Formats: sequence, structure tokens, C-alpha cells
Amino acid sequence: MNPTPAHGACPGDAPDALHWEAGDTSRIPFAVYTDPSRHQRELERFFYRGHWCYVGLEAEIPNPGDYRRSVVGERSVIMVRAEDGAVHVVENVCAHRGMRFCRERHGNRKEFVCPYHQWSYALDGSLQGVPLRRGVRQDGQVKGGMPADFDPKQHHLTRLKVAVRGGVVFASFDHEVESLEDYMGPTILRYFDRLFDGRKLNILGYNRQRIPGNWKLMQENIKDPYHPGLLHTWFVTFGLWRADNKSELRMDAHHRHAAMISTRGSAGQATGNASQVTQVSSFKASMQLEDPRFLDIVPEPWWGGPTAVMTTLFPSVIFQQQVNSVSTRHIQPDGQGAFDFVWTHFGFEDDTPEMTQRRLRQANLFGPAGFVSADDGEVIEFSQQAFDSKPAHRALAELGGREVGETDHMVTETLIRGMYAYWRQVMEAPQ
Repeated sequence: MNPTPAHGACPGDAPDALHWEAGDTSRIPFAVYTDPSRHQRELERFFYRGHWCYVGLEAEIPNPGDYRRSVVGERSVIMVRAEDGAVHVVENVCAHRGMRFCRERHGNRKEFVCPYHQWSYALDGSLQGVPLRRGVRQDGQVKGGMPADFDPKQHHLTRLKVAVRGGVVFASFDHEVESLEDYMGPTILRYFDRLFDGRKLNILGYNRQRIPGNWKLMQENIKDPYHPGLLHTWFVTFGLWRADNKSELRMDAHHRHAAMISTRGSAGQATGNASQVTQVSSFKASMQLEDPRFLDIVPEPWWGGPTAVMTTLFPSVIFQQQVNSVSTRHIQPDGQGAFDFVWTHFGFEDDTPEMTQRRLRQANLFGPAGFVSADDGEVIEFSQQAFDSKPAHRALAELGGREVGETDHMVTETLIRGMYAYWRQVMEAPQ
């Protein structure tokens, strides 16, 4: 399937070949963030073929008939629980005239009905009703209707392949995709199962924002341990995430997924050889909390040591554990220069009321106006502005060297280099 051509390109044209200045992925061409035809190829190769994408949590659809509208790439999909309890994901495109029929973000239904011509579908997406299928009787004659060989079984909603693990729902348009477990690989699966360990999840709330930047920049941001102790005043001042924390960076065998693991050090001014981490402009020694409960951190048994694990599952989702705040972050591309970003904050069924309040309070660090995350949205926007202004330039990702590999420190951009090594492998492969 050929990608949609960029403006001025001929139909069927592939994106122009990129120039990787260093030969490897330590210098990233700005054009990976700016070219519309390249973006269309990304959608086909990463979101619609050969990959699993996050669509939601089972806890969002607890009862038969419950549904939640979600997104895979730029395609609208519906996650729904059928009467038998099975979870289905169907494309939000009527099989008749292609209308995006579901407008509500969530709800409960016994069936889906397209408002345009009233075609109706069961919760698993099967076509069950076509108005005027056999025409109308006028003057003793049957007029109109569908052809005699019309077969409703050939006109279901597009059904996606579904995998559910630990209460998390993934889907793929590609029914030949590898298993979810193989897709994650054993290293990342370990950190996934650490968070989603079988306990029932409780939804605490949502944040939504639109960021005017390329979708890959959010994957980069959470694969980048260099910036948190420099950009985020909160992190470096209160010791939640900074360069002297005990840390690990882990990847799957393809280098597409990653986990950044950190154990919180002492809050406030570092001393001795570690003092350089607070000799940065973002460190504010005089900063005090008006409400100290933001740092009311209670270690939980399932942590197993680390106080923060940020897991990026390429291409669509980030799983966050920052002390007691846990959430999913869903990346929803919209063209090459923008994406919607949906945060789902959750807790666990066995949480005490005090822990639930703690999770909610600490969630204020994150989200569109979070004390930490607001910084990320802003720098992504400013970066995209620069990329658009000089698409022939390149970014530098040479911290820690030019190779790709796991590390036991944060002073490196190896996870970014690894992601683009995988990106190149898929994007440069012939069809």
C-alpha cells in the first residue's frame, strides 16, 4: 500500500532518502519530523502493520455493553465489552458509506447504529441489520433494496486483533502480528508485569492535551534521561529524578521499547562528588512546598526497589510509575506536526483511601499543567518550530557515545539512538 504523497509529489512516490550525517543514528535529520509523506509511511508501517498499539484499560469497560472510543494511529477505534465478557476492538467506520459513526467518548450500548442510514452492528462488530434491505412494496411490486447476492457476513465492521494482559488492552489491524509477549520481549515484559501484576485497576481520572510536535518526540522525551535533572526544577530540587540517582536503562532486542529505572536519592542539595547535579539553573535551593503532602511518598511492596520506572512501548504508549503516581500516556498522531496525548491515571482495587488520595495528589506533578510535564509539552512545541524552519538540518544525540546499548547510568542518549536504529530498519525496508 503506497503512502499518501506529499504536496507536489507524484502518486506512488516514496519519501526522499534521508541523509544520516554520521552514518549511524547519533545525528537525526530534522526531516524525520517534518515530511508528510514520511509520516504516512510511518502510520502504515508502525501503527497499522506488524505492531501492537495500546487502546485502553479493561477497567474502563467493566460491564457488558460498556465501550470507550480510542485511536490506533490516526484511525478511530472502539474498545467494547460484549455480553459474554470478551473485549473487542472495532474500527469506527461504518461498512456502508464509511461514516465515523460513534461520536461519544464512552458509554454503554446493546448495539452500534450508524446514524446516517441506520446500519446496525452487534458489539463484536458483526452486521445485524440493514434498513430496506429487501426494498419497498409499491403498487404490488417490490422496488429497490440490496442485490440478491448481498451477504451481511461480508460487511462487518473492521475487527482488530486484540490482546489483553494485566488489565491493559492492545489491538492491531495486522492479524498476523506476533504475540504481545514476543512483541514486548522478556526485558520490557518484566517491567510491564511489575506494574500490571494482575491486581484489578481503578480509574482515577484523565488528562488530555494537544501538543504541536511530531509524535516521535514524546517517545524520545521518555527515552531521554539527560533532560529531567536539567529541565525540570521539581525533579532536581526534590531529588525525584536526577543524574546522581541509582539508575538503569533497558531495551528490548530490537531497541524499539525501553525502560528508564531510577531510585530516588536524598532530597535537596547533593554533596561531595555528586554536588555537580545541583549546580544547574533548574535547581532551586530555596524552593519550599506550600503543601508538603506532594512529597508524602510511601514505598509500595511491588516496587521492588526503584521509585520510578518509565516504560516506552513503541509506537503508541508510555507506562508511568513516578513514586506513587501511576498512569498510561497514549500517543495519538495527527499529521506530522501534532499529536493528542491522553493520560489515564489509575490505582489498584486494594488501595486504601489514603493511598488513592496520595496517587491523586502526586498526579498533579504530571499531565498538561503538571509541575513537571508542562515543561515537556513546551520544549516539544519549540523543537518542532525549529525543525519546520530548517528541515535540512539535524539533531545531535551523541551523549554517552554513538553506539546503542543498555547502561547503568543516565548520562546518555542511547535509547534515542536505539529507537532510530529500529525506525530506520523498518522505514528503509523495501515493500
